[in-house]
Amino acid sequence: QVQLVESGGGTVQAGGSLRLSCEASGPTFMYAMGWFRQPPGKEREFVAAISWSDSRTYDADSVRGRFAISKHNAKNTVYLQMNSLKPEDTAVYYCSARPQGSSGSYYYPSSRAYDYWGQGTQVTVSS
Repeated sequence: QVQLVESGGGTVQAGGSLRLSCEASGPTFMYAMGWFRQPPGKEREFVAAISWSDSRTYDADSVRGRFAISKHNAKNTVYLQMNSLKPEDTAVYYCSARPQGSSGSYYYPSSRAYDYWGQGTQVTVSS
């Protein structure tokens, strides 16, 4: 059983930065960790993923070059550093986890692929 707790959301002006944290409890080694977001009135969408075992990462096209996913093994925490924020980044951001595939795969862009979710943290970007 894995539990995830997000923090770090808030309100920021366009062009600003925020860092989201996702503290995990439970056996997360060999897990794929993901960040998703759900804008108002829209479906949940993939943002970024990281392999807990070897730190490989993948970012969605919409955030590549502005957002970066990382992790801190000792703190059992995954981060999402968000720079150059835009109003369209406004959403509830969720942390997610699932076991990696048998071949070590960690990139799962569908929210249905994940077993565990945090409660979400609101990010609002004002223009």
